Amino acid sequence: MESNLMWDMKEFAEAAGATVDELGAYVDDSQHGVPPVLRRRPPRELADKLGLARWIREGGMTPEAYRHFLRDYLDEGTRLHHPAYLGHQTAAPYFPAALADFVHGAINNPMAIYEMGASAATVEFEVLRWMLATVGFGETGGGVLTHGGSLANLTALLAARAHVAPDAWTDGVPGDLVLLAPPSAHYSVTRAAAILGMGEKAVLPLDVDGLGRIDVAALPAALDRARRLGRRVMAVVAGACATSSGLYDDLRGIGEVCARHGVWLHVDGAHGASALLSERHRHLLDGIELADSVIWDAHKMLRTAGLAAAVLTRRESDLDAAFRQQASYLFYGDQGFDLVGRTVECTKAGLGLKIFLNLAWLGEKGMGDFVARQYDTAHRFWELGRDRPGFDFPYEPETNIVCFRYGTADQAAVRERLMDDGSFHLTSAEIGGVRHLRVTVMAPATDDTTLEALLTKIAEA
Repeated sequence: MESNLMWDMKEFAEAAGATVDELGAYVDDSQHGVPPVLRRRPPRELADKLGLARWIREGGMTPEAYRHFLRDYLDEGTRLHHPAYLGHQTAAPYFPAALADFVHGAINNPMAIYEMGASAATVEFEVLRWMLATVGFGETGGGVLTHGGSLANLTALLAARAHVAPDAWTDGVPGDLVLLAPPSAHYSVTRAAAILGMGEKAVLPLDVDGLGRIDVAALPAALDRARRLGRRVMAVVAGACATSSGLYDDLRGIGEVCARHGVWLHVDGAHGASALLSERHRHLLDGIELADSVIWDAHKMLRTAGLAAAVLTRRESDLDAAFRQQASYLFYGDQGFDLVGRTVECTKAGLGLKIFLNLAWLGEKGMGDFVARQYDTAHRFWELGRDRPGFDFPYEPETNIVCFRYGTADQAAVRERLMDDGSFHLTSAEIGGVRHLRVTVMAPATDDTTLEALLTKIAEA
């Protein structure tokens, strides 16, 4: 019986081969736009098609049965490599990152404890050193990779809390702490405030311009207003870029104000920090080195699969102060190479390998060229659409995100019609309180033909 619980190498090789075959065909078809970009079969119907209940009860899957299951599974999903995928900020992963997930799935080294995954931890250290240098934090900064931007924002704000209220870990959160953030800030910022025990009402909205960017001239008054109310500003949160519009806040202006007032600046660079790799676009992040903390997602513009997000602090000691925990079975001896003291997670995947392998294949320049290409394609969409009758673009895009409206119809309804037939996947967002359609250029296969077809399809719908 025991032998049946060990790997059957022949069966593994057959199933792995089937996986490579099916995934290769899936990505190739997707990149060429052959099938619909998405299908939205009802869950119960899909569960029956995949035979989920039977497989759970009975088991007995073979490599050949697995091949058929995988083919159906892939056919019913959303194809992020498809040229018509213009939806959420989720990468069409490059194949080296997929190899990293395959490796981790087999070896399962939870590397937050160095002795459990020395290779994975060392790769993460070097990837973080590269990211710290790219942001401008250099040798004095600290970092860790987490499972996603929401955890990354939470971790960075824990570091901010430890800086402002060092006794909060043991004594509880002081009731006078507030966060200042623009209304366009990612929802995970408000969620983090609630998790931290501050409450949603502790997130005070900053004055912004008509496109949702922080009004730097009004920032000193906002800081003074908080102080007059008897509140301590734990951090100012800036966007690089805003999730909804793809527009960057003025990081240098905000950073200089925060430095003068002694306030922690946190930059949510989950999506837009990758522009640091493009010579033509890194100016959009001018002043990011003035931040006290930055987050940067690899599963957006660095072409890795989810999840891999970096938390970077200008001073390493600030990140080390975020968590103060004791556990006799973990925290003993030399902790110099352990990352468990910097993360919510204890069992943490080897996330650095995904980023490293993409860089090992493409290099910094190749990755920067990809970012520039996606930004340029979004700008091209703006160029193609701005002169078409009925289309309205409220701003010239800075990134690969473009918001626009067509006519006076319900924009959400227009989106649903496009999604129903699987021809295009896009999202929507509010700009100045008005609902817009939203395109995010993520797939390398998206080109002028795709963009023209989308504009035509919207006009016809």
